[in-house]
Amino acid sequence: MILEERCYTLGPTSMRPFLSLYEKEGLSMLLQHLGDLKGFFTTETGELNQVVHLWGFSDLVEREQRRARLWSDPKWIAYADKVLPLIVRMETRFLRPASFSPMR
Repeated sequence: MILEERCYTLGPTSMRPFLSLYEKEGLSMLLQHLGDLKGFFTTETGELNQVVHLWGFSDLVEREQRRARLWSDPKWIAYADKVLPLIVRMETRFLRPASFSPMR
C-alpha cells in the first residue's frame, strides 16, 4: 500500500469557498474515482491556509489508473475549473507505511 499526501496552499480568503465546493461537489467524485480517503485536514499552526488530504492505493499503477479516470470525467473538469483558481500551490508526496504502522 502507498499513501498519497496532497497539500494545497490556498489564497488567504479562499479556505471557506474551497472547503464548501470540495464538500458539495468534489468529494463525491473523488470518492467515486479515487476510493480510499484516509483523512482530510486543515492547518492550524505552521503555514496557514493549507488543506492536507491522504489517499490510499495498493500501488502507483492503481493510483495512475484511478486519477486518469477522474480526469476523464467531464463533471470533474467542470469542478476543477471552479476550484483550481483558489489554489496557490499544490504538493504531492507518496508515503509507504513502516511495518509497524497502524495505518497500512
